[in-house]
Amino acid sequence: MPSSRTSPSFPDSEYHDRIEKSRAAMEAAGFDLLILSDPSNMAWISGYDGWSFYVHQAVLLPMDQDPVWWGRGIDSTGAMRTVFMEEDDIHGYDDTYVMNPDKHPMADLARLIDAYGWSGCRIGVEMDNYYFSARAYEELLKHCKGAAFGDCTGLVNWQRAVKSDTEIIYMRRAADIVTAMHERIVEMAEPGLPKNQLVAEIYHTGISGVGGHFGDYPAIVPMAPSGLDATAAHLTWDDTPLRTGESTFFEIAGCHRRYHCPQSRTLFLGKPPQKYLDAQAAVEEATEAALEQAKPGNRCEDVANAFNAELGRHGFIKDSRCGYPIGLSYPPDWGERTMSFRAGDRTILEPGMTFHFMPAIWLDDGGLETTEPILITGTGHEKLAGTPSGLVVKD
Repeated sequence: MPSSRTSPSFPDSEYHDRIEKSRAAMEAAGFDLLILSDPSNMAWISGYDGWSFYVHQAVLLPMDQDPVWWGRGIDSTGAMRTVFMEEDDIHGYDDTYVMNPDKHPMADLARLIDAYGWSGCRIGVEMDNYYFSARAYEELLKHCKGAAFGDCTGLVNWQRAVKSDTEIIYMRRAADIVTAMHERIVEMAEPGLPKNQLVAEIYHTGISGVGGHFGDYPAIVPMAPSGLDATAAHLTWDDTPLRTGESTFFEIAGCHRRYHCPQSRTLFLGKPPQKYLDAQAAVEEATEAALEQAKPGNRCEDVANAFNAELGRHGFIKDSRCGYPIGLSYPPDWGERTMSFRAGDRTILEPGMTFHFMPAIWLDDGGLETTEPILITGTGHEKLAGTPSGLVVKD
């Protein structure tokens, strides 16, 4: 029977274009078959969208037929509702394989590979991926003795770098959502407000969406540390009340149909110390210098080098990357895990690439994050979100 999709994110033709791009990369790398366990790559290749990545699942991409979805049996109905392929390309394994130390789902995957006649192929697996375990690899080696396995980590990720027109539409909607989220933070934040109540409102705004377009769940929860907690990069929230004289940075993302636009802003309640104003001025000038380099034909390192040089001129140092690609993603990360804005990354920027420009710096008693989701255009770049720049001060 045909697929029962009722709300596809893309036409079938776009999936076929993605498959052809990926097959060209497969051929160049010497693979006959890919086993994609990254849920972002699974979705990009097939359309699959479900919160089932806590069990073993994959999309298999051969060179000569449609992709094959494989996963837990009770999730095969979800595959029918979301993938572009037909029912014959959807395979679920018995539930006795789930979290059972005596048997492993990769034994069933090996059986499926043999049934399709792929057991003698050169097979790529995503070795450095959150969802592909050492045990999974051992089981594949044990049950697929005729196959030659190799590492295909990042192969499909790189094909996702330049976004289609429809993908950019979804990212613009996500950008509108994150803009509304930051507006709500400024409206609601005040001394004494428990942090969890503010985060609840952030979630409410993000999921409600903007302009009739719903908000999806983000791949990372809101980062919202205050005071000394904000000297760390990735703390979340608790029930501590907001306080006068403290900074809080909010690293959040709007998300629509799994496409993300993350953006950070720093809020200071009361009069900020001069060092915050100096740091913000340095970041703004360094950001301007960096984004002048964010244009097609330049390299990722050009953006980072310009940022770090200008920041250093003001007496500040950032020892981490200042940006990374964004788009379609699932937990635990909204980045695409390919290029970075850092010295030494010579990846050439192309129109249609999208990044989270991340000029965050951390002071001795707080953090300062004023970041931007950007799109590389034909002549330069575009800021996707409409949030005002700079340190947000609220008396």
